[in-house]
Amino acid sequence: MSTLLALLVRQQAIVRVELPSGRVDTLTDDAGAAPDGIAVVGDTVYWTTMGVPELIPGVPGEAGRDYSASNGGVHAIELDGTGRRDILPDGALTTGKQLVSDGSRLYWGDREGCLVSCCRLDGTGLTNLVVRERSDDWLNECVGVAVDPAAGWLYWTQKGPAKGGVGRILRAPLALDGDPATRADIETLWDGLPEPIDLELSDGYLYWTDRGAEPDGNTLNRAPVPAPRAAGATPEILARGFQETIGLAIDADAGIAYVSDLSGAIRAVPLPGSAGEETVVASLDTPVTGIALVS
Repeated sequence: MSTLLALLVRQQAIVRVELPSGRVDTLTDDAGAAPDGIAVVGDTVYWTTMGVPELIPGVPGEAGRDYSASNGGVHAIELDGTGRRDILPDGALTTGKQLVSDGSRLYWGDREGCLVSCCRLDGTGLTNLVVRERSDDWLNECVGVAVDPAAGWLYWTQKGPAKGGVGRILRAPLALDGDPATRADIETLWDGLPEPIDLELSDGYLYWTDRGAEPDGNTLNRAPVPAPRAAGATPEILARGFQETIGLAIDADAGIAYVSDLSGAIRAVPLPGSAGEETVVASLDTPVTGIALVS
């Protein structure tokens, strides 16, 4: 039996969603302010927080929340709900977004910080791998991350402004050689995407969620991993019609992609070549950000 862990950004909670029944229970209601990215290593759950936003008077919804203050962090808890702790305390990063691990290190996007960073599982060795210049056009905000230790690559998304149609997916060697602010080894794989968010690598494909404007936004996408110094092929849209899609977890053995969105729905999307139909495995009635699969 498998379980999905899902972050409830408003409730500051992590819930378990049993598969395929969809039964939901709470792992912790002490996830911190605006949890966003989540990863599981062994028996430990790690997640990022975006921190407490400044509310902009007269601006409704997400646009009215300014996350530029440095009050995000990285946190951990055991799968049995014990041992809740800070890996990096609030204020160690600006806005923690998608979180992944290679088994020995954690990697995450820092949106308003315009960074991709990493540290060891105990929080030591904090390192910025990518440093982008912050600007008023939001083009350099880093959100989704994926790592391929075997091939030595780091992937990330820069979503651009909301519904802007200028999102990018980039790649660079995982090993940093020199200043992360001036590295010349960055490849742009896709440009002009609606608004790419979370990433996952599986079986030679890069998958991503996109919460940009329709018809190509609010979708689940995939494309073959490009060869070195090659541009990405035209993405294949696997599912449409999400309501501000965010989280992504691929179960390659089952042939299913799980996708969460801000409506609170978690959908199971059959991968190409797999049997079955797209289903809603849980409707949580509150915005869901990151998700992670536990077998």
